Amino acid sequence: MEGVRGSGSVRIYDSTLRDGQHAVRHSLNAQQLRRYASAADTAGVPTVEIGHGNGLGASSLQAGRATLTDDEMLSAVREAMPKSEMAVFMLPGWGTANDLTMAIGHGADVVRLGMHCTEADIAERHLGFVRDAGVKAQAVLLMSHMASPQRLADECAKLAKFGANAVGILDSSGHYLPLDVMERIKTICEAVDVPVLFHGHNNLSMALANSLAAIQSGARIIDACARGFGAGAGNAQLEVLVPVLSRMGYETGIDLYSLLDAADLAESELMTAPPKIDSVSVVSGLAGVFSGFRHRVQDISKEYGVDSRDIFFELGRRQVVAGQEDLIVDVALELRGMLGKNSGRVAPTQ
Repeated sequence: MEGVRGSGSVRIYDSTLRDGQHAVRHSLNAQQLRRYASAADTAGVPTVEIGHGNGLGASSLQAGRATLTDDEMLSAVREAMPKSEMAVFMLPGWGTANDLTMAIGHGADVVRLGMHCTEADIAERHLGFVRDAGVKAQAVLLMSHMASPQRLADECAKLAKFGANAVGILDSSGHYLPLDVMERIKTICEAVDVPVLFHGHNNLSMALANSLAAIQSGARIIDACARGFGAGAGNAQLEVLVPVLSRMGYETGIDLYSLLDAADLAESELMTAPPKIDSVSVVSGLAGVFSGFRHRVQDISKEYGVDSRDIFFELGRRQVVAGQEDLIVDVALELRGMLGKNSGRVAPTQ
């Protein structure tokens, strides 16, 4: 990448206590949430996101039942973060205005709305609601590899017009390479006059490289998680990202030693094991499938006797997105029916 040295500041958005929930089937309890939130606050992390992996209102049989309700999670964390902003995430359709009212009532400083990469229009009403409530509103496009750079820029421009204070993209499946990110972020930055953000997953071991590519292309809000805790193979690793940014000349305002302490706490108290890039993660990234499908695909693979890799590639071929978890069973049944005719192997698409 050109221009190794940078200048200015980058705002870190810590999604350990939201995206990390995917890795432990949304089972974090109040004490775990409080202890990590307090450690992040001590380190000076600007914004910490809390909630079910799929956001407000998502605790369900389809997306996974959380140990705590949204209300309980936010109640547990707010007083533990006197300095850091408390953020929540919501996918319109999972959550409603009532969920937003509840979160804002608990002191949420930032509301981030997510939607499929070509569906910015569905966020207009919710962004207006958040704006009228006097809370910072962010908007992100999910499964962003499914749309062209220009289409992403056009959708982000709509979101900014609707009132988003920051806009950007999620690499929901860990599919991107740095050049993919650079092209998209540059195009978005040219289309909007609000800060641009990026959220990377590590299925192909590119989360940190992609985050740096985003910054060098104009992004100024970057998501990361302690120890990379997150869906699939995890996210950009927070305690690595921050010192790397410092070496590159970017300021984050985060204390390194306290951040390392928070990461150690996250590994010992939040997760059964740090994320790793295993065979399933690689296939999910190549197929361009939402990382949060991992556990569901593995469970159904065992139940129906179908190779999980075949399921992922077929889900990718169909461009299945979050909220369509029921299709995983349909795919498994179809692949099982093919086993008597051939290997059932579905060729990966490039």
